[in-house]
Amino acid sequence: MATPSAVTRSAAGPGRPTRPGRTTELVLTVAAVLAAVFGYVEVGVNLDGEVPADAAQYGGALGVLALAAHAVVRWRARYADPLLLPIAVLLNGIGLVVIYRLDRAGPGRSAAASTQLLWSSLGVALFIAVVLLVRDHRRLQRYAYLGALVALVLLVLPVFFPPVYGSRIWIVIGPLSFQPGEFAKILLAVFFAAYLAVHRDALALTGRRVWRWQLPRGRVLGPVLLIWAAFVGVLVLETDLGTSLLFFGLFVVMLYVATARTGWIAIGLGLAAVGAVTVGWLSPHVHSRVTDWLDPLGSIAAGRGANQIAQSLFAFAWGGELGTGLGNGHSVLIGFAAKSDFILATIGEELGLTGLFAVFLLYALLISRGFRTGIALRDPFGRLLAIGLAAIVGLQVFVVAGGVLALIPLTGMTLPFVAQGGSSVVTNWIIVALLVRMSDIARRPA
Repeated sequence: MATPSAVTRSAAGPGRPTRPGRTTELVLTVAAVLAAVFGYVEVGVNLDGEVPADAAQYGGALGVLALAAHAVVRWRARYADPLLLPIAVLLNGIGLVVIYRLDRAGPGRSAAASTQLLWSSLGVALFIAVVLLVRDHRRLQRYAYLGALVALVLLVLPVFFPPVYGSRIWIVIGPLSFQPGEFAKILLAVFFAAYLAVHRDALALTGRRVWRWQLPRGRVLGPVLLIWAAFVGVLVLETDLGTSLLFFGLFVVMLYVATARTGWIAIGLGLAAVGAVTVGWLSPHVHSRVTDWLDPLGSIAAGRGANQIAQSLFAFAWGGELGTGLGNGHSVLIGFAAKSDFILATIGEELGLTGLFAVFLLYALLISRGFRTGIALRDPFGRLLAIGLAAIVGLQVFVVAGGVLALIPLTGMTLPFVAQGGSSVVTNWIIVALLVRMSDIARRPA
């Protein structure tokens, strides 16, 4: 007669856990909150020589949010991946600490950190709502085409508003502003997953062979070219290289996962390069960013002072291996984007190469757990959606880090969970909620 543990293992199936992992999640979540509070205290000690008076209030607020999210996961997603929530809490906490540090360096003590904490609260509230309401991710497939239509509207809306820092990606209504493209990326991921789950065989097996390439039929290739046209359209109308690269890169990644054909990656990279190069020469805003990327120190030689990319490179160099310590850097010299695009430079300067690698490792763990969830799911839609959501985070980190490190042209996107931006942090919490819900199904014993 089989023992209860053996029965549990056999019901769970190969590779599926017999323990939910909620205690592990709780311990890691508490550790993430304590790490963020320690960073907050370090900023106050280095700047004022004493512990900030509101350190307990900050730690309590972050702790309540984290424990509330954990309680809902323990209640409704018992077998979810135990690393997803702690990683999100730690990244969000690091972002709040660095934004608070930059607030102290700016004139008049800005309240961006307090605002970011409010947006984080909204993000956690939506995280809880998604975990409670989305009991089965496969229901999202029914609304894929409606979501694509809504995403298209969200992408077009900023065209009718004035540009902000050269890009039309913001909707500004009085004191409120948000980026609708942040929400559109989730809707597009759902649409891509639904479309490719249905047409993956036609994309992979049918078509005409030309030399070493097997091209699909026109009726199947048509939507791919249409998406490429939309990619170029967003790039032209909004002069936003980052958003267009993210959307098109997301589709190419999911297309490769659905078909397992490397040729799609080559075709996607070729189409993306053609669109980027063309608009890079036609759009003055994009062209100036390409010029700064090719010669980041050219502005110094021309006597105009160090531009943002040059300042960020100086910050990374000054940080060294261990950094100057939170509050002891000078990355605020970067200017208006120090809390958004270039917040990674502050991390590199004040936490050093070690801290920078730690942040990248957190992102790598988050992305890998998303991929692992997708591989464990048996339905094609869920597999593609989980991998697509994880790819959104990975592509965004690559685009932001590549621009700040001068590896690729600057794109103007936000670093997930860390950079200042209400739309971004709310969207990323929704992504983690969907991954938590899907990992619960993937890891649940049969």
